[in-house]
Amino acid sequence: QVQLVESGGELVQAGGSLRLSCAASGRTFSRAAVGWFRQAPGKEREYVGALRWSSGHTYYADTVKGRFTISKDAAKNTVYLQMNALKPDDTAVYYCAAGWNTILSQMSVPGGYPYWGPGTQVTVSS
Repeated sequence: QVQLVESGGELVQAGGSLRLSCAASGRTFSRAAVGWFRQAPGKEREYVGALRWSSGHTYYADTVKGRFTISKDAAKNTVYLQMNALKPDDTAVYYCAAGWNTILSQMSVPGGYPYWGPGTQVTVSS
């Protein structure tokens, strides 16, 4: 049974930084695709970025490119989302998701991932 748990969300001022973590249990991230998504109240779940664990390749939505960075720690079986220069529009619940059969074209859509964490709230005040 794969379980994902996000942590690190909190209230931060605009311009600040946060680092979110996504820890997996039940299976290592080896050869997985790990995605980050977010959902603001009244809006659809939005793609933030993704990591192909085996290659280390990362991909980002245009809205966060240059501000957010995804990284991994194999020893901790954890993926991180470093968020800098945060804006009020970044306020949302952030989710990590994983899939071991997720192909590149699926990495930016929620349906490409069978496993999801419960989410962590990020609130950016102006």
